Amino acid sequence: MRVALLILSVLAPSLGMAAETPELKRAVGAAQAVGVVHTLRQIPEACARLEGAFTGDAAQPYRFTPVRTSEQCQPRARFVDYARAQPSAEKGWKLNDVIRVPDAACPTRQAVVHVWRLPVAPNAERDGQGQSRIYLEEARKQAASGSIPQVTMFAAQLQMEGTACR
Repeated sequence: MRVALLILSVLAPSLGMAAETPELKRAVGAAQAVGVVHTLRQIPEACARLEGAFTGDAAQPYRFTPVRTSEQCQPRARFVDYARAQPSAEKGWKLNDVIRVPDAACPTRQAVVHVWRLPVAPNAERDGQGQSRIYLEEARKQAASGSIPQVTMFAAQLQMEGTACR
């Protein structure tokens, strides 16, 4: 049995089974109590933050939701539903962040949120200052023709790790 595990651990990276490394590195977050709403991460480009809380419910022990940060904020990216987007490296998505939040009431259990990012190719047209500009009339013409430029997208997935406490 040990030999099989050793062989699998050696061959797994070459078979494409290696875990993807996130773009951002972060330590495990502070343990959170049941019912305490906390910010997992801010995504300023999408004018959103991810909020989460342990529920104490065995069927759904943790929940998280994207929350708009401000009505005045103009998003340069979109936060989309993970189930609809189904992000993967093969589709061009990049694992952006892995957020781990331990349960204060149950140290053997933690919520793990994987944040994926789908980057878009930057606009090749630059002005004399090297900036990409959006002009109102051109943007209106693009919108009227239905050719709205793509924006970066974010999606997040929740997984529970560890064993549940009684």
